[in-house]
Amino acid sequence: MTGASAPQRPEPANALRAGALPFPLAAARIPALTLLALIVGGLFHLSPATSAWAFWLHYGALLVLGAPVVWRTLAGMLRGQFAADVVAMLAIATAMVLGEPVAGLVIVLMQTGGELLERYAEGRASDAVRELEAAAPRIAHRLRGASASDTEDVAAEAIAVGERILVRPGEMIPCDATVAEGSSSLDTSRVTGEPLPERVQPGSAVRSGVVNLQSPLVLTVTAPARESLYARIVELVRTAQKEKSPIQRLADKWAVWFTPITLVACAIAWWLSGDASRVLAVLVVATPCPLLLATPVAVIGGINRAARRQIIVRNGSALELLARVDTAVFDKTGTLTIGRPEVARVTATRSGGEDDLLRLAAAVEVGSGHLLARSTVSAAAARGLTIPVATAIVEAAGRGVHGNVEGRHVTVGALSLVRERHPHAAAALEALHDDAAGLRAYVASDDEALGVIAYADRVREDLAPMFARLRALGLTRTLLLSGDHTENVEPIAKQVGISEARGDLLPEGKVDVVKQLEREGRRVLMVGDGTNDAPALSAATVGAALAAHGGGISAEAAGVVLLADDVTRIAEAVEIGQRTVRIAKQSIVAGLVLSGTAMVFAALGYIPPTVGALLQEAIDVAVIVNALRAARAGPTSHHATPASPA
Repeated sequence: MTGASAPQRPEPANALRAGALPFPLAAARIPALTLLALIVGGLFHLSPATSAWAFWLHYGALLVLGAPVVWRTLAGMLRGQFAADVVAMLAIATAMVLGEPVAGLVIVLMQTGGELLERYAEGRASDAVRELEAAAPRIAHRLRGASASDTEDVAAEAIAVGERILVRPGEMIPCDATVAEGSSSLDTSRVTGEPLPERVQPGSAVRSGVVNLQSPLVLTVTAPARESLYARIVELVRTAQKEKSPIQRLADKWAVWFTPITLVACAIAWWLSGDASRVLAVLVVATPCPLLLATPVAVIGGINRAARRQIIVRNGSALELLARVDTAVFDKTGTLTIGRPEVARVTATRSGGEDDLLRLAAAVEVGSGHLLARSTVSAAAARGLTIPVATAIVEAAGRGVHGNVEGRHVTVGALSLVRERHPHAAAALEALHDDAAGLRAYVASDDEALGVIAYADRVREDLAPMFARLRALGLTRTLLLSGDHTENVEPIAKQVGISEARGDLLPEGKVDVVKQLEREGRRVLMVGDGTNDAPALSAATVGAALAAHGGGISAEAAGVVLLADDVTRIAEAVEIGQRTVRIAKQSIVAGLVLSGTAMVFAALGYIPPTVGALLQEAIDVAVIVNALRAARAGPTSHHATPASPA
C-alpha cells in the first residue's frame, strides 16, 4: 500500500516515481512528448525540404526530455541508490554526446513509459491512520456536579484522570475508565473483535474505543484520551507503517548483476575497436527495458485478474509480497467465523418442546434490536415456525425481554431476570446450566421453565481445504490470533487445521506476535476484518482484510481487500501473486537473454545504435506479450470458488 497506510519508503532512485521535477515538465507527459518528437522528426525526415530539421528536432527533444531522466538517476547514485535505471541513463547521456538522438529518444520512451506503468500499477494511496483518527470521539461530556444532567461538552483530550464523564447510548467511550453509575451493554468489537456485547456495571473497567449500546453511563476516567487504548491502536498502526522495511523492486534485484555485465561489455567493445558508437550500441541494446516493463505489465495483469475475483490488491508491492509470504496469521471472529452469534442448541425441559420454546422466545424478541434477539428470530424462521404476535413487551436493558404471548407471560434472557419474573421456574432452569463456554438465554412462561437457548459463533465452511491449499503454496506455518478467550480459540484452530492458536490478545498483542515472526525471518500474511486488526495488518509483510465486516479502517490498513465475504479467496490471492511474479521473472530472463545476445553482436560492430534501439523495441514487445499472461486465469484457476455478483 501507498500513502499513510503503507510503510514509509525512502525516496526512489528515480524521481519520476516521486513526482517532483527539477525541470518545468510533468513526469507523466514525458513518454507522450517523446513519442510525438519521434513521429514528427520521422515525418520531417521523409521530405527533402525538411530532412535537415529532423536531426535538430530529435536532438533538441533528447536534450529537453532526456535531461530529467539523467539528472534524477545521477541524484539517486549520489545517495547510494543504484537501480535498473543506471544503464538507461548512460545510454541517454552517450547518445547526447555522440549525436545519436533517435537511439537516445527510444531509450527515454522505454524508460519513462515503464516508470509510468509502474506508477499506475502502484495504485492509489490510502490512509488508515486518518480513518482511525476520524472515527475517534472528539467531544466528551464532563460532569460539573453530582447530577448526571449537569454536564459541559469539552474536547476529549482535555479530560483529566479522576474526572467524571457521561457517555450516552450510541456514543464511543473516549478514555479508559471505570463505571461509577449505571449499567449497560458495550460493543467491544473495535477493540477485541468479538461481536457479543459486554455487560458492565458499577466498578467495571471500560476501554476507549468501545461503544455504549443501551443506557447512560457515568465513568471515572483512569487514563487521558492520548494514553487510552484507542489512541494506542492509532499509534500502533502509525508505528507499524514506519518500521516496515521497503520492498526492493524486482527490477533492481536483477540490475545488481546485469548493470556490471553491461559496463564490462562496453569496456570490451571500446578495447576491441576504440569506436564510441559501438559503446553506445551496447548500451542501447542492453538498456534494461525488460526489467522496467516486465514487472509493471505483469503486476497490472495480476491486479486485474484478482479484481475479477473480487480481490482488490492495492498496489504492485502488495502483489509481489503476496508471492513471498510463508506464514499466515488469521483473526478468529468475522474472519474464520461468520462474526455473529447463531442459535447453536435449543434444550427444552420437556420432550419435543424445542419448537414451542423457540416460537415463544422469538415472539417476544422480534421487536428487540439486540444481537441475540435477531439470532433467535432467524433460527425460528429457519425452522419454518409461525411466530405469534406478542403484546406488552418490556426490554430489560442488557438482561432480556418479557411480554405476553397467547395468554401467557413469557420471559427470555439472563437467569437473574427469570428469577425475578418467574421465581418457581428458576430452579429447573438452573439444572440445565452447564460449564460450556458461550452465551445462553433462559426461557420461562408464567412459572413454567421452558428451557435454554445456547448461542455460538459458527465457523465458516470449507476452511480445511483452504489451509491445505495454502500449505501447497508454501505457507508452512499458520497461526490463529484472537481477543477471545484461549479456551474458545484452540478448538476452532484444531477444527480448521491451524497449527498454533493464541487467545486473550489485545491489538498490541497481535502486533507483538507478527513482529516476533518477522524477527524470526518469516514473511507474514495477516488476515483480519476488524478495527482491532488494523495495527497487525499494517505490521505484517502484507495484510488482507475482509471488507464485508471491518469497514474502512481495516481495509485501509491492508494491502489486499476481499470484497466478497469469503476468506477462502485468500489462497487464491496468494496463488495469483505467485503466478504474477513467476511470469514477470520469466519475461525478465527472456528479455535479458535476448539483450545479452544483442550486446555481443553490438560489441563486434554488427548492430549500429539506431538499429539496436529498434531491436530493443522488438525485445520489449516480446516481453510485454509474455507478461500479459498474468491477466489470464492460471492453470489451477479451476480450484477457485465461483465469483459472486459484484
